[in-house]
Amino acid sequence: MSYFPTTRMRRLRRTPDVRRLVAETRLDVSDFIYPLFVCPGSGVREEISAMPGNYHLSVDEVVKEAVEVYELGVPAIILFGIPEYKDAEGSSGWQAQGPVQRAIKVIKKEVPDLVVMTDVCLCDYTDHGHCGLIQGQEILNDPSLENLAKIALSHAEAGADFVCPSDMMDGRVGAIRRKLDEHSFTNVGIMAYSVKYASAMYGPFREAAQSAPSFGDRRSYQMDPANVREAIRETEQDLAEGADIVMVKPALAYLDVVKLIKEEFPVPVAAYNISGEYSMVKAAAAKGWIDERAVALEMLLSMRRAGADMILTYWAKDVARWLKEEQR
Repeated sequence: MSYFPTTRMRRLRRTPDVRRLVAETRLDVSDFIYPLFVCPGSGVREEISAMPGNYHLSVDEVVKEAVEVYELGVPAIILFGIPEYKDAEGSSGWQAQGPVQRAIKVIKKEVPDLVVMTDVCLCDYTDHGHCGLIQGQEILNDPSLENLAKIALSHAEAGADFVCPSDMMDGRVGAIRRKLDEHSFTNVGIMAYSVKYASAMYGPFREAAQSAPSFGDRRSYQMDPANVREAIRETEQDLAEGADIVMVKPALAYLDVVKLIKEEFPVPVAAYNISGEYSMVKAAAAKGWIDERAVALEMLLSMRRAGADMILTYWAKDVARWLKEEQR
């Protein structure tokens, strides 16, 4: 064994080119999925105050974003819907002419090679804001599954490549897989929010998706932040029911969970770099306290280092540009 001064670890850190040569983990534009929020109307492009740089977009505007994303080399988007109306059943979620369904059709026509994923949940579409149907103040599991499957089917019929259940109802992956297969959508994949924690960092997203619950919270169905072994059970169940990709959400405070899931299961693992993580950096950068670009890249690199094969991030377009600049 060699010791200092024979061994000098700094030799491999001496210049930018040497550091790139020996880097163990790399970011690439192909790692990212870009979230977009689709709303009713035409010509709508309204910035989300809690998430600077992100917008409520009508279908015509979201298509422009999709084209830009594809031209930047980002391989996939995920769509979230803002409906024209909400009710107790979330019925606007499976309407053929809903904003998400219309957006899928136009995007697949304009940018056929862009992978289109869609969030499948009831919270965007229910007047109570919960991810399942309710009875009094109880969130019902089994009765919610059919409505979730209807939403997934409507997205598949519109041309989605992947549907992504985020509700955390038990059995929803199996219900969706059966519904898709019954209607001959065997090639439509499922990216399951398998490990979704009841995080305090979802606030900006709830403004974006207009999905804050009208009573209580989501702790009876989203995971307890104290638990990690439970993440294995959740993932096992979703894979047994037909999930193709599994996700850990949030990412930054749960890198240990990302690493565990990647080590335990030989399947693609996604991590969601959520709104709170994004907005905190944006706010601090606006104050001049941190360098947004440097911090964002460091955060995303940590997610890849933990084992994430793909990252859902609101920085996807920015990072695509930053990486191109670094390659010049």
